[in-house]
Amino acid sequence: MSNQNADISARIASLDDWRGTTLARVRELIHAADPDVVEEVKWRGVPVWSHDGILCTGESYKKAVKLTFAKGASLPDPKGLFNASLDGNTRRAIDLHEGDTLDATAFKALIRAAIKHNQK
Repeated sequence: MSNQNADISARIASLDDWRGTTLARVRELIHAADPDVVEEVKWRGVPVWSHDGILCTGESYKKAVKLTFAKGASLPDPKGLFNASLDGNTRRAIDLHEGDTLDATAFKALIRAAIKHNQK
């Protein structure tokens, strides 16, 4: 396990409530969608997933886990996962709150679309 992977594991472990569980599940889905994803920790402990550029970040707040897609405004979102940062020209985000369920199939499709967009 690289230092960056260990850093993300430590960050998830430090969130000993629903946010850690949510971030761990998101990480699992990202790896399922893209086994070649690069994980890093940036900006004071924020997990960042990249493939030919940033795919998304996973920020933890008191009442939400925010998954921000760097180029989300350019991605198809047929299942309407994006529910935050909707008025920007570039980014889009998914805010997950305690008890929310993330559509795994739609989320993995979003990750794959972000990879395709980065590879253009």
